[in-house]
Amino acid sequence: MNIIRNSILFLLFSFCFAFAKAQDLYFPPLIETEENNWETMSASELEWCDEKIDSLYSFLEEKNTKGFIVLKDGKIVLEKYFGTFTVDSAWYWASAGKSMIATLVGIAQRSSLLDINDKTSDYLGEGWTSLNKEQEEKITIRHQMTMTTGLKEADSTGIDNCLEPSCLTYSSEPDTRWYYYNSPYRLLQHVLDSAIGKPLNQYFNERVTRKTGITGAFVNYILFSKPRSMARFGLLMLNKGKWESNPVLNDAMYFEQMTNTSQELNSAYGYLWWLNGKDKFKLPASDDVFEGSLIPNAPSDMIAALGANDQKIYIVPSQKLVVVRVGNSAGADRLNALSSFDNELWGKISALKCSENPVLSNQEEGGETMKVFPNPSSENYFLKIPNGRYDIAIRNALGKVIYKAKVTHSFRIVAKDWKKGIYFVEITPIGTKTTTYLKIVKE
Repeated sequence: MNIIRNSILFLLFSFCFAFAKAQDLYFPPLIETEENNWETMSASELEWCDEKIDSLYSFLEEKNTKGFIVLKDGKIVLEKYFGTFTVDSAWYWASAGKSMIATLVGIAQRSSLLDINDKTSDYLGEGWTSLNKEQEEKITIRHQMTMTTGLKEADSTGIDNCLEPSCLTYSSEPDTRWYYYNSPYRLLQHVLDSAIGKPLNQYFNERVTRKTGITGAFVNYILFSKPRSMARFGLLMLNKGKWESNPVLNDAMYFEQMTNTSQELNSAYGYLWWLNGKDKFKLPASDDVFEGSLIPNAPSDMIAALGANDQKIYIVPSQKLVVVRVGNSAGADRLNALSSFDNELWGKISALKCSENPVLSNQEEGGETMKVFPNPSSENYFLKIPNGRYDIAIRNALGKVIYKAKVTHSFRIVAKDWKKGIYFVEITPIGTKTTTYLKIVKE
């Protein structure tokens, strides 16, 4: 009896906690009107300076942005549109739409329409790849969502969208290679169609739009909507799949699995979501493993829906922030879903406060191009470098390499276990023979 009573009390406590958390967030009306519009919050309440906001807007305009939104506690703090783009303009999510598909898969699983551990061939039939039957039947829905199917494109030219069996060839056993390949993802939409027994857009409208006000449609595998719908989706994820207290993705365990490391090959990837703050990560169209956080200027608990040409939905639970950016390519170094624009943008966002701590924001006004700070230090350092691709090596005073990695941007160096003394950082842009040397003093 005590076990039953304690279980009931735990459930009641959990419900009350979740309800209280939802009450901390504002949710806009399902249908916005002039009289009943999305509530706003003044940037001054966050101690953000007008001149720094203007600088952010100038940066966004220079980077081909069309729409930009920041939510705090669910309320709009910043909303800006550029050129002829307006609040009512629709735009494509590109691969950021993958994160919506992952959510729909979770909804379908909760309704017992599928199980992510089911074989993909249960829904697509035998022969959906060029693999033999034994190889094909090892691939599951989970593998499609984690980019671990082991499939590769037939001509090895990079990310492909071909869905013909001849394009889906064998590279490795499932769960042995992480490779960002669009075709298995696109076929995940076919799996959903088969499982739900109705058109995907109809299911999206019934299970998401009617409950959240998120409008839009999938056209040729790509989700189109207005920026405010993207912000609504970010708010839904900020509240762990609930709109106010109303469940949309009514599966707490699935939500946690979706937004945390989903496999051992790329710790920065969940179920079609990108995860910040991990020690290592892999990027699309590459087998390289990079050290450090995915977007060092961003909060470590951030999750992100990232799409080509810099379509972005960032969600920061610790700060109750949602940030949306849509537009054409920012012209940054291209890494498919990710680009160096992510880190640049978060540097600008981190600098919005009127009283800025340069170490916390990972920026230094007028600082050197490459720099280690704080230096000297008794524990950790931050290596500031321009976004790019680098070979990094750290040597002790005897010349022995104690750390080696490939990185794409600034990152934190954990040095608490180092002995006191002098160390040297070697920074070499990949593809060049030019090396920069920085000295580190460990106290």
